[in-house]
Amino acid sequence: MPPLSHRFDVIVIGGGAGGMMAAATAGQRSRRVLIVEHYTVIGEKIRISGGGRCNFTNLSASARNYLSQNPDFCRSALARYTPQDFIALVERHGIAYHEKTLGQLFCDLSAQAIIGMLLDECAQGGVTWWQPCPVDRVVRDAGTWAVDTPRGRAVAESLIVATGGLSVPKIGATPFAYRLAEQFGVPVVPPRPALVPLALPPDALARFADLSGVSLDVVATAGAGRFRERALLTHRGLSGPAILQVSSYWQGGEPVVLDLLPDVDSLAWLTGARRSTVRLDTLLGERLPKRFAQQWAAAHGADRPMREIPEARLRDVAATLHGWSLLPSGTLGWNKAEVTLGGIDTRALSSQTLAVREEPGLHFIGEAVDVTGWLGGYNFQWAWASGRAAGLAC
Repeated sequence: MPPLSHRFDVIVIGGGAGGMMAAATAGQRSRRVLIVEHYTVIGEKIRISGGGRCNFTNLSASARNYLSQNPDFCRSALARYTPQDFIALVERHGIAYHEKTLGQLFCDLSAQAIIGMLLDECAQGGVTWWQPCPVDRVVRDAGTWAVDTPRGRAVAESLIVATGGLSVPKIGATPFAYRLAEQFGVPVVPPRPALVPLALPPDALARFADLSGVSLDVVATAGAGRFRERALLTHRGLSGPAILQVSSYWQGGEPVVLDLLPDVDSLAWLTGARRSTVRLDTLLGERLPKRFAQQWAAAHGADRPMREIPEARLRDVAATLHGWSLLPSGTLGWNKAEVTLGGIDTRALSSQTLAVREEPGLHFIGEAVDVTGWLGGYNFQWAWASGRAAGLAC
């Protein structure tokens, strides 16, 4: 029997956004809670998010903003802990914030304020921290969960796994949750990078080699994903909010399609200038960045005076402006991905408690689970909501 000091009601493995929310929730219900965190810094993913100001939620967060093989799963947790609930917590701690665009809320000053708030909430719940402290082994022991660490064995009736996915390994991401799931027979949807820049093949990069840093207002489409935001040309391919959004929907081997002039009837505009001596690239430069317009027109064999371009060719150019198809060679991988797509198969979990149906007391939350939000504060809202649901259930 382990020492009394190592007995808890709830053990949370992972001290990030979801883990601290779960621990604080359970602790403030008078549960004895331990957080075991292997990384040396608390809340590092919170700290670096939103350019250091933490895009902590989105006013419009609902189930439609999330991807999952079980798309209705997230509805319960999100409905029971809304953006307004988290905003109320932020305001109670006196943290100044502002809305940027599309419902995205950021701290006025620093993401450290959100970390401090969560630590205060954990302190109010009397949460114990073991950090930095790796987990050597997890076993089911006489109806309880035993977590072996270099500090000894901790035992509890409930175990919450909040170790995240594989994105940003340089700040401690590991496949711990997936390995634990495999150990206890819980299925995992194969994880892949999401909200990630896309790489272009060498021939495409060569055509636009000196356009790195050019930003375009586009509608980007890949699979079922369609987003109106900025796209950014980089020395390796495509980035920017529009590209990060559709990357979650992109399947290898299919193109990403960009509407370069979403507010313009390009055919009518170009046809109206058809008898002009103005060059097409000059005309495009009125609505697109000039360097981009020049190289795009050259790449499409249309860098000449408008009156020299046949009407049929002009129709092709207009169509391509609204449907420029690019075939990525892949993503830029886990180091550049903001989140993980896939993870613990939610069909094995309770949507009310995030617990594994076949393993009483074992909960998976946050990014470890196959629920992936859009860019713009949605993934933090899932961390808060899923952490809250598990914390209330333990």
